[in-house]
Amino acid sequence: MRPILFWFDAPLIGRVEFPAYFTLLTIGFAFATWITAREAKRIELDHQLIIDANLWMVVWGLIGARVLHLIADGHFHDYVNLCVNPKLVPAIDPPVALCHIVAGKDPCLPDFLCDTDRQVCYPPKDCFAALEVWRGGLAYYGGFLFAVAFAMYFLRRHKMPIGRVSDLAAPAISLGLFFGRTGCFLNGCCYGKLTTSHFGVRFPGLGVRHPTQLYEALACLAISAFLYYHVRPRKRHDGEMIAGLLILYAIARSVIEIWRDDDRGVFFGGYLSTSQIISIPLFAAGVYLLWRLRRRPALG
Repeated sequence: MRPILFWFDAPLIGRVEFPAYFTLLTIGFAFATWITAREAKRIELDHQLIIDANLWMVVWGLIGARVLHLIADGHFHDYVNLCVNPKLVPAIDPPVALCHIVAGKDPCLPDFLCDTDRQVCYPPKDCFAALEVWRGGLAYYGGFLFAVAFAMYFLRRHKMPIGRVSDLAAPAISLGLFFGRTGCFLNGCCYGKLTTSHFGVRFPGLGVRHPTQLYEALACLAISAFLYYHVRPRKRHDGEMIAGLLILYAIARSVIEIWRDDDRGVFFGGYLSTSQIISIPLFAAGVYLLWRLRRRPALG
């Protein structure tokens, strides 16, 4: 794992760090914006409006991803306790299993503090932790739903063709996810179950596990390539590519969730995760959209 992708010491400022997750996520957003703006020119859409839509979708996507994380991933009380009573929040990967302050030296420093009563490390007080998205804790489906809701409003307001713009965005979205999930792997979050298979990767403090982040990253890269190089040249209706994204990603995500093992919300006795539940209506929406499109005359 490499939570900090790289860092440097700057004059007056000191150490400047680039967290792997947020850095890769930013690169993914940048690639998605560049691809959609370039493609918009080719199909004679206003590329400046496409760039504006991308930037606002990033904002609403981050808000939605954080909201779903707070609601569904089971960490809401941890964020509250980080402000009210951080001793109730367990330290993630502490430097020592048990701590004892000797001669005024805290063995949990610099990232944690020692609870001398329980002799365990705990994180320092942070009332703004829920807003610190660069540390991770983003649920993709929340970001997708919020971003799509804004995009629908934006496109209608500027009288842009929803089907064509949605197809423009479909491969870019999945490509952006490739970068985001790669960042998850480097950050060590979204990990899979313990395994003895050849695909296993050792996560610090967690043992050898399925690298589900890489499974999803590769799936998203394949979906992006399929939509752009196969579906795009052959599509007969505007909307086919976004329908394909809904169907293919819902399937890939639901299957990969079988091997996920991090806290992300599970229901019905632990059989279905939040993402699998959300995948069901999105898959159905994609199938229904394709069915509706196939009943219309093909593009000229």
